[in-house]
Amino acid sequence: MRQKIMPFAPVRGVLWFIAALLATGLPAFAQGSGSATLDAVRARGQLLCGTGGEIPGFSMLDSNGVMKGIDADYCRAIAAAVFGDANKVKWVPVTAQTRFTALQSGEIDVLVRNTGWSLTREASLGLLFAGVNFWDGTSIIVKTASGLKSVKQLAGATICVLPGTTTELDLADWARSEGIAYTPVLIGSLSEIRQAFLSGRCDGYTTDSSQVAGFRYMQGAKASELTILPEPIGLGPSGAMVRKGDDKWYDIVRWTHFATLVAESLGVTSKNVDSFADTKIPDIRRLLGMESDLGKSMGLDAAWAANIVRQVGNYGELFERDITPLGLDRGKNALWTKGGLQYAPQLR
Repeated sequence: MRQKIMPFAPVRGVLWFIAALLATGLPAFAQGSGSATLDAVRARGQLLCGTGGEIPGFSMLDSNGVMKGIDADYCRAIAAAVFGDANKVKWVPVTAQTRFTALQSGEIDVLVRNTGWSLTREASLGLLFAGVNFWDGTSIIVKTASGLKSVKQLAGATICVLPGTTTELDLADWARSEGIAYTPVLIGSLSEIRQAFLSGRCDGYTTDSSQVAGFRYMQGAKASELTILPEPIGLGPSGAMVRKGDDKWYDIVRWTHFATLVAESLGVTSKNVDSFADTKIPDIRRLLGMESDLGKSMGLDAAWAANIVRQVGNYGELFERDITPLGLDRGKNALWTKGGLQYAPQLR
């Protein structure tokens, strides 16, 4: 007996597959680069960068309306790699509560917002961490007038903390391990939680150590009225996140970070990059696209890394420009050759 032919079954299967892809908010098929995200970014002519916009040293508008900070500069670096123009970025403000949904839905192309790396976030959200642009921790800040000198003196205290963050978990784990009882004050808005602490609604305020330093720095002449307790209650890396399933886009974001580290290790800066036109050093020639054409495998041109360094800078320049003014030294963020944790594989 001849098998009955069902001509429409494969069609229905294909339509279902396309519908499933479209539901992600991304183009169903790449338009030639091998990356749906890269094609969407190029077609739009802008990188949609999800960032906070109110965190000193990381992402915050200055008096001229220009987004400043190391997270913002990472978005500019990605734009420089993709377009050859670091200014082709559209800033999309996201909160601690909305950031992951914004990335999952395709509202943003990359998330760079003081986001801590953890197994749960990477394994359950359909997202990937593409690089550690800042090795951070969790600290608690108090009023200097309180006389508190150690986190171990916080028994019975009220502590302001953003809900849905690794900071909230760090605080709970620390208190549990130390046997210290406290009352969390959960406020979802960054500006509101800062004001709540300053107004005395809580005895302490906890967040990333870098953000605590930035918050204190914002107080200007009144900075001395706030004290950052010396013991961190948690440690962890933060950096850029992308959606799973677009490996080439992941490569671009990841190697953008590595390019800034390689440039620093080789002594190539935004100020001297053009002086290496006649260099014979292989590593510098590959970095600047004078040989090997490493960008081709990522769908980028040969000058992708040179554009990053020329227009945005190497990692050391970013740190000095954005983080050093907060009063933080390189510490764990120094290159591995100088005792830090920042390391990049070779560009080859």
